[in-house]
Amino acid sequence: MTKDVIALTPTMPDVWALLTSLYAGGSDLDVSAAADGAVVQLHGPGGRPLVSVESPLLVQVPGEAERLLGLTARTPYWWTEARASTAVPEAEKLAGVVCGRLNALLGGTTWPEGAASTKAVDITAVPSAGAGQPAVDVVTDKAAVVLIDRPVIALTSWLAEIMRTAVASRHALQIVTPPHVRLSAPARTTLARVPNRWVVQDPDCGYYDGLSGAVLRWQDGAFSPALSTEGRATVAEAFTRTPDSAVGRQLVVAFRTVHKADDGLLLGGALESVWEALTGSAPGGWGTAEPVNLPWSPRQLTDLARARVPEPSQLIVVGRPERPALATVRITRTTAGVEEDVVLTVGYGPDEELPLDLVRPLAEALVTGHSLKTMLVSVRRARQDLTAAPRLEGPPIPYAFTLGPEDVHAIGVDHARRPPVEVRPVSLGAAARPALHFPLGEAEDVAAWGRLQQLTAHLKGDRSQPSTGVRRG
Repeated sequence: MTKDVIALTPTMPDVWALLTSLYAGGSDLDVSAAADGAVVQLHGPGGRPLVSVESPLLVQVPGEAERLLGLTARTPYWWTEARASTAVPEAEKLAGVVCGRLNALLGGTTWPEGAASTKAVDITAVPSAGAGQPAVDVVTDKAAVVLIDRPVIALTSWLAEIMRTAVASRHALQIVTPPHVRLSAPARTTLARVPNRWVVQDPDCGYYDGLSGAVLRWQDGAFSPALSTEGRATVAEAFTRTPDSAVGRQLVVAFRTVHKADDGLLLGGALESVWEALTGSAPGGWGTAEPVNLPWSPRQLTDLARARVPEPSQLIVVGRPERPALATVRITRTTAGVEEDVVLTVGYGPDEELPLDLVRPLAEALVTGHSLKTMLVSVRRARQDLTAAPRLEGPPIPYAFTLGPEDVHAIGVDHARRPPVEVRPVSLGAAARPALHFPLGEAEDVAAWGRLQQLTAHLKGDRSQPSTGVRRG
């Protein structure tokens, strides 16, 4: 298992500050670099890695320490993570001393509270385990297993690197946590992809999948569903028995825009427009991992995406602390131009009204000003803070669907206007080449799934779909 300690300092830890902190375990420890110099490791006798220290990250976005750690920190600050292997009892203390000495030299705070120390640590016996990072706890032919205990598991650069390594080596990534741990929205999306898995260790009912609730067992080198004699998966009682007191509602706006690839292109405008309409302010910051560290800048975002072509860019955008909002953005260069796939989620309290009256004007603005291809707006009952607890959550219920003018034209306006379902489309944009906006019902009307299924089948020209039925995708 690994143990994380994080130092938040107002000043960047320079080389001398890091070296002073790293040698808290004595001069007998070896220091090396990994991940192209982005990680510094402390090794004990025999080459066993004891502590890995990530390169300090300058965070300029308010609210990230509170969102991910439950700490209040004044921006800007430097975020330095020390990760200890619990295979060696002294390693966890050593990580605390590394961060504690950084705080002593530079000021700041440490997470978790009470972990920081400035006393030297004596490293005695170290079991031999070869080289490597203290990041993956168990590796089998099937899975790379990581044990983590922190308030919110975020899609940090460290975790993203482990995921990339697991994919390259054809391993499933399985993250094991206690039941109080939650996932950030980007981490949840990644762990929901097959074959990755979030494994929750519950003291009463053992292991279960934090996203599906399936009871799990360690078998054949990986956690997998424990099937009944009839070959069915069972759902853990812990997944359904405890209501989440933080449940509110989330408004999910998923849209795609396509732009001509020219030198004057500036990305992020569509997202900024939707964000301002729903929250009253522009996005707070953006980045490629969590914590999100850069102030919002469409120009810098565009420059990064352009530099990465032909590879796609995966980005995370966050809002201001007073209104939970988070978006994932995928930017891709295609034969059609430059595509932006955006999923924006905004959190609301259980008694707050959702701004559903803004959905149609938003669709119109995206059609007329941002080359909208498609937009699907949904409502779901889930945590207002946008994190996912290992509890049963309802699926998002579709509220409205918008089809951009190019696709309407390709399908045929007359055909697109007449779906075999009680949906009355509204024309948006230019009358000669309109987009169509399809309201699907009232908020949280489960019958909307059936309407959306029939609508999309009609737009695709699929006549084989039944005229009734509800799909809960």
